Amino acid sequence: MKQFLALIKKEFAHVLRDRKTLLILFGMPVVQILIFGFALTNEVKNAKVLVVDQANDIASRQIIDKLEASRYFEIEEKSNNVHEVESTFKQGQVKLAVVFPLNFHHDLLHQNSAQLQVIADASDPNTAATLTNYVNSIVQDYTTDLNRSEVMPYQVTTQVRMLYNPQLKGAHNFVPGVMALVLMLVCVMMTAVSIVKEKETRTMEILLASPFKPILVIVAKTVPYLLLSLINLVSILLLSVFVLDLPVNGSVLLLFAESTLFIITCLTIGIFISVKTSSQQVAMLISLMGMLLPTILFSGFMFPIENMPLPLQIISNAIPAKWFYIIAKAIMIKGLGFSAIWRETLILAGITLVLLMVSLKSFKIRLS
Repeated sequence: MKQFLALIKKEFAHVLRDRKTLLILFGMPVVQILIFGFALTNEVKNAKVLVVDQANDIASRQIIDKLEASRYFEIEEKSNNVHEVESTFKQGQVKLAVVFPLNFHHDLLHQNSAQLQVIADASDPNTAATLTNYVNSIVQDYTTDLNRSEVMPYQVTTQVRMLYNPQLKGAHNFVPGVMALVLMLVCVMMTAVSIVKEKETRTMEILLASPFKPILVIVAKTVPYLLLSLINLVSILLLSVFVLDLPVNGSVLLLFAESTLFIITCLTIGIFISVKTSSQQVAMLISLMGMLLPTILFSGFMFPIENMPLPLQIISNAIPAKWFYIIAKAIMIKGLGFSAIWRETLILAGITLVLLMVSLKSFKIRLS
């Protein structure tokens, strides 16, 4: 019994002396609770809305004021030109548009009925359905308040239109997200582990002693995973088109080019992890926990980023999967070209270059 207790005491001493283990044991649960507590919600808040007020009368302004007062909506832009709606959606500036027709208040007073149009970006069907329900609820509250002092009841009806995904299929949302998740995990984890394995088995010294430059050694290690990831990409696209009935509305060549850039970004992350770690277990742990949770939480395909506090929204900008998810949806679902995704492309390229430069600078050509 004494030997057993001594063994327990020794293990406690090892754990308490190891700061990395303490961080995993106590720091990670706290971070996960905080992040999940903010991100896990079905509400959609602070959604950017375009208001097209062709009526510009008292009734339309009252409903707009109610939308602005709601915590669910943030009026991004106001206009009186209905033709600006489609271009605004293509630029990805808004998730919803509310269109008030001419004579809105006149129809409400003289016909006891008026109609407004709600246009939603249904590339994310859950968010689109939620936002349209919010608008319907606000309009219903307005008519209820209006009818309290009137003998003849007034009625305002909403005409809902879902862009890009009229049937609200879930595949339009999760297929681009799954692409980002699969490519991220495969590229990062396999690249990081394979290079660290060379360090552990002491074969990296042999490679560094060869005539090849260190950068060529690293590139040679990543090329197989680039090809494997492209095969994964092809299989995902084939399944989405022929099984999930999700056609690629944009350029397939552009989608492959952007996916290749994202794969290279992920491979660069794997190289960075391998440079900073010395064992396969640590590299795998960082790859799984450090990439899986941020990709799920901060890419936007499971939880709307707009729901999160501002610090978490800022952190999401450093997650490559977020930008690739935006690119994939724009090409596959909205059928947009490079002019709509050039900013996201530059961000991915910038992340890749920064990580590659830091990794090469930190790479040790002599192993101790």
